[in-house]
Amino acid sequence: MARIDLVDLAHSYGGNDAAPESFALKPVTMTWRQGGAYALLGPSGCGKTTLLNLISGIVTPSRGQILFDGADITPLSTQKRNIAQVFQFPVIYDTMTVGQNLAFPLKNRGVPKAEIDARVKQIANLLDLTPHLDRKATRLTADAKQKISLGRGLVRSDVAAILFDEPLTVIDPELKWQLRSKLKALHRDLDLTMIYVTHDQTEALTFADTVVVMHDGRVVQSGTPAELFDKPAHTFVGYFIGSPGMNIVPAEVTGREARISGHPIALNRSYDSLPPGAKIEVGVRPEFVDVAAPAPGLLSANIERIDDLGRVRFARVRIGDAKFAARVPPGFSVSGETAGLVFNPSHVHVYADSRLVEGTA
Repeated sequence: MARIDLVDLAHSYGGNDAAPESFALKPVTMTWRQGGAYALLGPSGCGKTTLLNLISGIVTPSRGQILFDGADITPLSTQKRNIAQVFQFPVIYDTMTVGQNLAFPLKNRGVPKAEIDARVKQIANLLDLTPHLDRKATRLTADAKQKISLGRGLVRSDVAAILFDEPLTVIDPELKWQLRSKLKALHRDLDLTMIYVTHDQTEALTFADTVVVMHDGRVVQSGTPAELFDKPAHTFVGYFIGSPGMNIVPAEVTGREARISGHPIALNRSYDSLPPGAKIEVGVRPEFVDVAAPAPGLLSANIERIDDLGRVRFARVRIGDAKFAARVPPGFSVSGETAGLVFNPSHVHVYADSRLVEGTA
């Protein structure tokens, strides 16, 4: 188990002399606490797997350092870093039984048989593999094979960290929720540092205590699921987290007022020192904008369709050239082609060049 420090870490597959913007991972400095559950979240190509492979030692960074409990492990091989890694596709030995697969990492390290048996029994019980311990692994289902792969990563109690690279991709959707819940329970029981790579926000938010959102090779925000939803630090986080994502539209902002398509919207904070020349936008989640009947004083929008999700309805509207989503209040009947929008000022955020501006109270 280890605290992991990334110090000015960056990597380019084109060499250290490549242009800064071409780096697969732009410089990042951050600390992950011992025993934490972390998710690296972002779309394909954002740099999350590169970062995971740098931590594991599969890739050597172009710049910077990786520290485990304060010790520089940057030049060390994967084996010497004492980590476990679980990949997207199950890696198992078909000719072995389930129990032999789970025991293999411990047997390789010369762990006493009694200790191996006890640890295998513990992990098999946590993963519901006990009934299959004496079965050959070759004819098991894909989810059972991935459980074995997970178990092999978890069976060593001395690892500095366990890294998961999209481990549920090949799992039937019905079983994903069960395995996510199982991993969360395992994290609580085993007190191991776990880092989980995924492009699926549901996986990230349900597994991790801290979610690291990546975009274009950069870490754009790191925080709890609630922090990412309530206060996105970057417009990308706003529309990548949530379903639907955050509404982000161009605006003119002065003091405690934003103007969207010329219409004033009250703000909860004052913005008197915005960067000159910056692209100014406001962001608000659909949950905090209500559709209402058209009325003087309300921003007017053209209704394109209503999405009924059962527990809630969202109106898809257009404000000038900008698309927008707003909540349809329970019992409200949408009629006509236009509607008014009612904003909750405490949930309207201001962004300058895609970055959150705090404002003053």
